[in-house]
Amino acid sequence: MILAAGCGSQHGQAAAAPSPAPLPSLAISVGSATTSWATLEMGGSASQHNNFWQLFVRPATSARWGLVTPPGMATNGGFLLAGPAGRSITAAFRPSQYITYSPLTSTVDDGAHWATGQAAAGLADVPDALAAGPGAGTLIGLVPGAVELSRSAGSGWTRLATQRSLAAAAPGRACQLTRFTAAAFSPAGAPLVAGSCARDGVAGIFSYTGSAWQAAGPALPASLASQPVTVLRLSTTAGYETALLAVGSKASATVLAAWTRSGSGRWALSPSLPTQGRQVQSASFGPGGTVGLVLSGRRGETLSGPGASWQQLTTLPVGTQTLVLGPGHGTEALAVHRSIMTVWAQASASAGWTRKQVINVPISYGSSS
Repeated sequence: MILAAGCGSQHGQAAAAPSPAPLPSLAISVGSATTSWATLEMGGSASQHNNFWQLFVRPATSARWGLVTPPGMATNGGFLLAGPAGRSITAAFRPSQYITYSPLTSTVDDGAHWATGQAAAGLADVPDALAAGPGAGTLIGLVPGAVELSRSAGSGWTRLATQRSLAAAAPGRACQLTRFTAAAFSPAGAPLVAGSCARDGVAGIFSYTGSAWQAAGPALPASLASQPVTVLRLSTTAGYETALLAVGSKASATVLAAWTRSGSGRWALSPSLPTQGRQVQSASFGPGGTVGLVLSGRRGETLSGPGASWQQLTTLPVGTQTLVLGPGHGTEALAVHRSIMTVWAQASASAGWTRKQVINVPISYGSSS
């Protein structure tokens, strides 16, 4: 152990750095024009390994959700989703208990059948730790402290950067990168990684082109330029590269979304959303650049895409873990109570919630202990 000591004025001690905004949970939904997927944590206590993450799917042509959790693997650590592209998606199991790696599995038929694939190193505990690129079998993954790329559906991985190496490069120094928070691909197929910046007013999104990293984040308005920025989520769906940014500290964060299309590098910013001390518990993206947030205190907020303003929803149903913004079904809230998932729907932001569907998930409590 190395101890360091120094002398200084008691009257001039520096204030502690503000805590960065916490990242959302793995409970998310992702949607395209044809299919919506959702991951939810169900069961009991995580500390006793009685939590079991489940995967659900709803085709756009159907009003009903189906349980399609891939069989054969422990789900206590949660799911990560790469996609979707129509009815196809790749899922990764996060490490849990004695499993230190992340097995991959994929489907091309809305989860009716799953093909066991390769494995990645233990993927990070963030919603966007895995993403699929436009090329067949191209994946990018965040492992603790590093970002890796596979062009063979996970059978081999190449390390693109560590947090330390990117922080030491010019783009990382410009933002004073402190951690990785998300990985994705641009609409043009360039690998992307995002993180938290200690330098005020800088959105830490970086694009890997050729053999070098370049700053690729949006410029923030002057009103937000004096606060640190954390990229909470980063994803590309139907040509939209969508980022969710938290500006400020944990206690007083402001949230805004940013969009760019076709790799143009020109970002559109949403209006700012003061969280008033509430934590962003989950964040979901849908078709057309739509965004849905679940905040603590049963508060929900949605954006219908670039150019829109935040719409506060009526108080969310008890147990809501994520919102779904799929086409043709309004807004849905997916709520969990132990082994029961309830789908609540509303036609507009000011309307009340109507119970639409109840799914009782068979859970073998104690099976993971």
